[in-house]
Amino acid sequence: MRIAVTGSIATDHLMTFPGRFADQLVADQLHTVSLSFLVDDLDVRRGGVGPNICFGMGVLGLRPILVGAAGEDFADYRAWLDRHGVDTDSVHISEVLHTARFVCTTDTDHNQIASFYTGAMSEARLIELQPVAERVGGLDLVLIGADDPEAMLRHTEECRTRGIPFAADPSQQLARMEGDDIRQLVEGAAYLFTNEYEKALIESKTGWTGDEILAKVGTRVTTLGPRGVRIERAGEPAIEVGCAEEQAKVDPTGVGDAFRAGFLAGLTWKLSLERAAQLGCMLATLVIETLGTQEYELRRGHFMERFTKAYGHEAAADIQQHLLV
Repeated sequence: MRIAVTGSIATDHLMTFPGRFADQLVADQLHTVSLSFLVDDLDVRRGGVGPNICFGMGVLGLRPILVGAAGEDFADYRAWLDRHGVDTDSVHISEVLHTARFVCTTDTDHNQIASFYTGAMSEARLIELQPVAERVGGLDLVLIGADDPEAMLRHTEECRTRGIPFAADPSQQLARMEGDDIRQLVEGAAYLFTNEYEKALIESKTGWTGDEILAKVGTRVTTLGPRGVRIERAGEPAIEVGCAEEQAKVDPTGVGDAFRAGFLAGLTWKLSLERAAQLGCMLATLVIETLGTQEYELRRGHFMERFTKAYGHEAAADIQQHLLV
């Protein structure tokens, strides 16, 4: 199964504030808020939703195709991804802009305040998917992740026109997009990925009810934070999968991307939706235990032991034959 992942390519600048954002906010002064948080730590990490998802698929033994735009400063990042099983030959390199940057501060409650500089990401709208498909011998699924909004709309329309199944994963871009554009991103998707807040935001901005959205997509996947994930299909009972027990809660950045990587790996291996979600949740647990979105290691024995503890021997047997890591 050949899966292309479109999405932002960025470096993450991750900081930790040794307090609670909520304690610094004055309710009747939010309209004039001006705050500076003195942080203890700064870590510069590889990031962006496209590479994060592809990295997770790569460590599971797949070879996902990364589609996005980066700057000429991408060389070291490209080498890292290539070494971890990611096909980077379809990344567009800007001649004038730096790779995008994500700057994020996390407080002691794991709340986050972040900014995102688009940089070369704005050139993702120049990318056509057909040459990518021709290079790899066709595409079975395209995940359209958060990216330049024009690029997201272009990729979605091209998938519809060419009959390529696609997964809609608009995430952070929902905040800046209006109802008409969101409707274009969602309608006809084989899979729709959101968290609970994004689910409500889509319904609010499009004016569609939850049932109407289910009628317009194949499978709706909603992550529920520490409660796991819910999977819905029109006319079928919902499937709910809990999270694997975490050994530590270090940094939530990239947890959703890791879930998607595991879920897509499960689809590639033709597992059930429940098993795919369990695989995604286990991979997401590894990420929350690690600082950075691509710094975790997947050791087969350790992974299988924890997966078995979380989801049972039958579930473990279903994925063990595929996990050649």
